Amino acid sequence: MADIKIQKLTKEELAKMGVFSWPIWEKESSRFDWKYDSVEQCYLLEGDVTVTYSGGKPVRFGKGDFVTFSKGLACIWDIKIPVKKHYNFK
Repeated sequence: MADIKIQKLTKEELAKMGVFSWPIWEKESSRFDWKYDSVEQCYLLEGDVTVTYSGGKPVRFGKGDFVTFSKGLACIWDIKIPVKKHYNFK
């Protein structure tokens, strides 16, 4: 089942995973549809987002959260505060 996992990781855990060397993506406040063709992991440096997907409750995350989106997830991103995040596709 397609889903979203939110974690609070320590700086040490993030560094061990190489998160701080991942590319950075930024997006202004907006609302848009998105579908994940592969697993994405990301670490939010800034932002406040609510993601809604079929079969699940709205999921809210923001600065300091480590988020994993499963392959095949179709959702709507609603960015309340502009996002800046490190990201990695698996």
